[in-house]
Amino acid sequence: MASTEPLWCVVPAAGRGLRFGAELPKQYVALAGRPLLTWTLERLAASPQVAGLMVALAADDPYWPGLTQLGGKPVQTTVGAAERSGSVLAGLRALPAEVGADAFLLVHDAARPCVPLADIERLVARGVPAGGALLAAPLRDTLKLADAHTRVVATEPREARWRALTPQLFRRGELTAALDQAERDGIAITDEAMAMERAGHHPLLVEGAESNLKVTTPADLALAEYLLGRESGMGNRES
Repeated sequence: MASTEPLWCVVPAAGRGLRFGAELPKQYVALAGRPLLTWTLERLAASPQVAGLMVALAADDPYWPGLTQLGGKPVQTTVGAAERSGSVLAGLRALPAEVGADAFLLVHDAARPCVPLADIERLVARGVPAGGALLAAPLRDTLKLADAHTRVVATEPREARWRALTPQLFRRGELTAALDQAERDGIAITDEAMAMERAGHHPLLVEGAESNLKVTTPADLALAEYLLGRESGMGNRES
């Protein structure tokens, strides 16, 4: 059964983003003059499908701006963990009591500020009836398998292979149980769908825009700034 009620969104933002190589945690690096995380939260709050935001932060986070609402929607925080899965689990446990075990929710990367609102709408519309889903992009490049010396070993088939994006959409109780079990099993979970797969679920892949990039390197940051600037420019031309 499809749901028309807006959903809470958990945003894990407790990591350091060491691959980015900045002094600040990656989520607070300046993007067009404002913290990357601010852009992401504002984009999520602008979605009619989002009811509120639960942000998992580092225990000693001195950079959090103290937001309590965005666009008239509540912003709550909780203490996250060093690993993404632990932060998501903390966020799930801290959600308001009215978000029941059977309620659907979203999980979105703090470093994805360019997710199109239309993609979130399509994810919810298709994912709720399917029992769970994630935005994803089909692979279009030729894939090479490398050895320890970065020599090509083989060309891998790309058919039926997708890149996982976010948001990802699941029921609160099922996702909590799946992440709990993975933690007990000592399995490093890289996204929520992986935990659900281990629990026997088969999430629906909903194709999302290639522009929904995850900022991992300074080059990604420059591209995100370009994409956001282009959106702003298009809005100015239309007004």
